Amino acid sequence: MQFDALRTFITLVEVNNFTKASEILHISQPSVSLHIKNLEQEFQTTLFIRSPKSVQITPTGEILYKRAKQMMAIAEAAREDILTYHHEIQGTLVIGASFTIGEYILPPIIAGLQQQFPQLELQVIIGNTKEIIQYTKLLQVDIGLIEGQAQAQDHELLIKPFMQDELFIVSASNNPLAKESTITVADLQQQNWVAREEGSGTRYYLDHLFRANGLQVRSLLTISSNQGVKESVIQGLGLSLLSACVIERELKNNDIKILPLEEQHFIRTFSYLYSPTMKNKRNVDILLEALLKKA
Repeated sequence: MQFDALRTFITLVEVNNFTKASEILHISQPSVSLHIKNLEQEFQTTLFIRSPKSVQITPTGEILYKRAKQMMAIAEAAREDILTYHHEIQGTLVIGASFTIGEYILPPIIAGLQQQFPQLELQVIIGNTKEIIQYTKLLQVDIGLIEGQAQAQDHELLIKPFMQDELFIVSASNNPLAKESTITVADLQQQNWVAREEGSGTRYYLDHLFRANGLQVRSLLTISSNQGVKESVIQGLGLSLLSACVIERELKNNDIKILPLEEQHFIRTFSYLYSPTMKNKRNVDILLEALLKKA
């Protein structure tokens, strides 16, 4: 089996168009068709159902796509291991990170890696926890960093914690609750709230806060970024639950106040996850070393 054929197959699956695949790969459309035909003959199956207007992958095509991604990842890992053998860290490291980690924890780590390994090309994809888990399963990233809950299903992913994070209930500085040394659950009833979107690790913990304390919500504004949530809180649009690292600057500037909830603390774990095919990949190990050092 040739890697060129697998690369063509993967590209066609992801763009779902023969013409686009040929343009991306810089080969002719007949060459794309030939690669697919050769794979179908080798595996004695139909990989795509073709029509004049669309290309639809078959169930056996889905199986090959998953394995092909793994094979290409292993080949890339082997290439990088050989470069490492020659005392150079090169190649590409694609990191998937949920918003809090990607926006506040990862930048100084990336800066250190770039200084230490100038030949290493770093790419960061930021999404919510649910998205990063999916990207990692599909090998669209080499390693995922998440703040929410994940379970390893069918041994698809290796998941390990690397640091703890504390979340705080926050309000605008001029909110009446900001004057209190502590607040109670009763103070939180029928409040306006600003929240991250479904699938976010931070939203998971806010929903847990609501359920565990039986909180009735007057209104809930959903925004898919930490910065948007913070600005909305500062403008007095509601309370929120945010990570300590997210509100550090706003606390110093007195834009936001922490509302300590009586006898309750909100601690969560940041975790890294990757496919077993990425285990012992040198570029991934370099990032893990930097993460654990920071933690």
